Amino acid sequence: MSCTVAVVDYGMGNLRSVAKAIEHVAPKDRVLITSNAAEIAGADRVVVPGQGAMPDCMRELEMRGLRDVVVRAAQKQPFLGICVGLQMLFGHAEEGGVMGLDILPGRVPRFPRNITAKPGGDRLKVPHMGWNQVNQTQDSNPHALWHGIRDTARFYFVHSYFVEPAQPSLIAGTTDYGIPFTSAVARDNIFAVQFHPEKSARDGLALLANFMSWNP
Repeated sequence: MSCTVAVVDYGMGNLRSVAKAIEHVAPKDRVLITSNAAEIAGADRVVVPGQGAMPDCMRELEMRGLRDVVVRAAQKQPFLGICVGLQMLFGHAEEGGVMGLDILPGRVPRFPRNITAKPGGDRLKVPHMGWNQVNQTQDSNPHALWHGIRDTARFYFVHSYFVEPAQPSLIAGTTDYGIPFTSAVARDNIFAVQFHPEKSARDGLALLANFMSWNP
């Protein structure tokens, strides 16, 4: 049975690449790139990508009248946040001192300016850009979106800020870039990642396929 997935268009994000990747893994489903609140509310699944600065993303979400429908989607529809689409789920962001949607408890700090690979080692560049390992949170019930993806698989990142959840139970994956940071979170119908699955080759496509078949 086919479903409709809404890729939320608020003027910020790699929308077409995300949509094309979903179409590739779920060819029988309908993929909408949309800024229409009614279409987002009526979709079976919702994806919120995001690129750029958090203040710009939050402003555009507000200006296009999409804040409320995104909050409602995160409460009931299978919801995938990507990059800033992850960060906006949390509260205070150091970037611009803005507030996110505050759906999940926590904050969004910046990488330290003098971050190094190891004590006394070379300074790492910020933004964190390129491929890096994701360590899946291991418990008795691994999250459905990790199905078929090996622990420590590599995904593609581009970011200077990261989420710091207030509740460890939210953490679904971690990555090390001078410091360990949260690279995936999960709660109920929400799964969100700091990396870009649409740019992450086979494992990224596997995660998107898992999302399209996920029944939280």
